[in-house]
Amino acid sequence: MVEDQHQKKKAKAIIVGGSIAGVSCAHALSSIGWEVVVLEKTGAPPTGSPTGAGLGLDPLSQTLITSWLGNPQLLQQATLPLTIDQNQATDGVTKESWTLTRDEEFNFRAAHWADLHGLLYNALSPDVFLWGHQFISFTISDDKSQVKVKAKLIRNDNIVEIDGDLLIAADGCLSLIRQHFLPDLKLRYSGYCAWRGVLDFSGKEDSDTIKGIWKAYPDLGKCLYFDLGSGTHAVLYELLNKRLNWIIYVNQPEPEIKRNSVTMKVSEGMIDEMIKEAEKTWVPELVKVMKETKDPFLNAIYDCDPLRKIYWDNVVLIGDAAHPTTPHGLRSTNMTIVDAAVLGKCLENWGVENLRSALEEYQSTTFPVTSKQVLHSRWLGQIKQGLPLPDQELFDPKKASPEDLRDLQQKNMPFFTINH
Repeated sequence: MVEDQHQKKKAKAIIVGGSIAGVSCAHALSSIGWEVVVLEKTGAPPTGSPTGAGLGLDPLSQTLITSWLGNPQLLQQATLPLTIDQNQATDGVTKESWTLTRDEEFNFRAAHWADLHGLLYNALSPDVFLWGHQFISFTISDDKSQVKVKAKLIRNDNIVEIDGDLLIAADGCLSLIRQHFLPDLKLRYSGYCAWRGVLDFSGKEDSDTIKGIWKAYPDLGKCLYFDLGSGTHAVLYELLNKRLNWIIYVNQPEPEIKRNSVTMKVSEGMIDEMIKEAEKTWVPELVKVMKETKDPFLNAIYDCDPLRKIYWDNVVLIGDAAHPTTPHGLRSTNMTIVDAAVLGKCLENWGVENLRSALEEYQSTTFPVTSKQVLHSRWLGQIKQGLPLPDQELFDPKKASPEDLRDLQQKNMPFFTINH
């Protein structure tokens, strides 16, 4: 009788980090009958954080999210279709733009980070998330069957301990849990940073700024624009509810960042300087959008060489903790969502009693895909930023061959067609 009760005990996963990786894992594991608890240091669900920005969801991620939500309409209603992937170039002197490549069979959807997070979070049981819980440490039992996590309650500094069968590190590219196992691992600074912003133009649809940007980028609302300048490139697309998401990449020495974030605090002076630099390259219509955006922010862009090992005993890395990547292939969020689904499928196949086999299968399934996609995203960033590559001349849009230009398209991401 005791044994029956033991067998019926639900397997339990402790997920550290409540961003898209954490909430996706919560869905993937809940759907196979696991008990899940998510530890998140912020005090409450995001309501549209000031540093929230846009992201593009590929077809596979759309399918997985829809399966977790159980209602195909929910994702459609919270996102906009991106049916065109266009790379173009802008001459900084003449301000003339011309198309390099255009794929009209693109099938992504544009989401605001906070909208997607809210959609996934609201579909979970409310007791899954423990808000205001900061991860401190973990220990694995001598027989390797259990993991115990210590966390601090932010509101009163009390320490709590939580026991589970599996610890999932969904704590991002600066993962503390990864650092425990790989203390010497250093992220690779890309050589550039990204200025990002979201302009809310609701009620201002007829303003000169919005009319101007639509004239300069006529397919906004359905197009993902990559605009290449000299030693820089920009990204522009529309989000639901009258918002424009823009990114400008700037080559610069590695900035000093805090241990727990790649997002830097910016001053009015830094924003003014960014606008001045933007005016040297970009069409005035895009610069006006940047000027009118509240609270633009700055991210240092990092990745790291692919990790062959992403699990140890009862601990597994997922998403950006497992494969920090640059953003140019729109892979970060999409790889995270696929990671969660693959981990869930492997745990379902093997059961908690064969946890090591499940984690080995997860690692061996994801590594060939994520490693190639991380390195391809790195290469794309170096090409578009005009940075040197081994055995290759600096990319010049005016001299590039048709083959060179085709390489810029999202559909040429390794494993893209297999996934979709």
